[in-house]
Amino acid sequence: MNEECLICKEPLEYLEKDILMECALCHKKENSKTHCRQGHYICNACHTGGMEAIMDFCLKEESKNPIELLERLMDMPFCHMHGPEHHVLVGAALLTAYHNAGGRVDLPSALTEIVKRGKEVPGGACGFWGACGAGISSGMFVSILTKATPLAGEAWGLANQMPSQALESIGAVGGPRCCKRDSFLSVLAAAAFAREHFGVQMETGKVSCRYSGRNNQCLGARCPFSPKRKDA
Repeated sequence: MNEECLICKEPLEYLEKDILMECALCHKKENSKTHCRQGHYICNACHTGGMEAIMDFCLKEESKNPIELLERLMDMPFCHMHGPEHHVLVGAALLTAYHNAGGRVDLPSALTEIVKRGKEVPGGACGFWGACGAGISSGMFVSILTKATPLAGEAWGLANQMPSQALESIGAVGGPRCCKRDSFLSVLAAAAFAREHFGVQMETGKVSCRYSGRNNQCLGARCPFSPKRKDA
């Protein structure tokens, strides 16, 4: 059994209704639909602990490739196979690569904002909300770049167009979810969006997944990034 529960590695179970649960790490009590087969629940705050490393990493990076940055972030100790940390990582990788590719953005301020916003999107949003957090993170990327608000005009439109494109590509593949796959799809969609709308050319190359051995629900050859695909 590959990584599922952070405590016992047992598979996760998703419930139809919220029930009161106690985090196995910090003992905070809150309502949730998710626990493992042994009953362990990990709150979003504990699941994303250690993300303060994102700021230091991104501010030192010079890469213009958001996929490369994303993979390096996903390899850091705080990032698990699945989890709400990806709701921050997508936007952080995009902001950093955009800045390094010549895009105009106050990177320290932007990174602070993407961490704040991304952490507000809970785990399981892909299934329970119908909007994957990785795709939402791509919208945050555009919102931060354009300084969009609910009362903005063009910026509001762009900030909503971006996640719609990312979510379309995510939904087209189908489930079950994979936080790595959905993050790759979101970053690729955002890089194309930035090139079209902002004239900033970030570097992207062919993506070949190296995480499938950790994913109990891997789609195998049905995943667009699987080395098993004939066109890979």
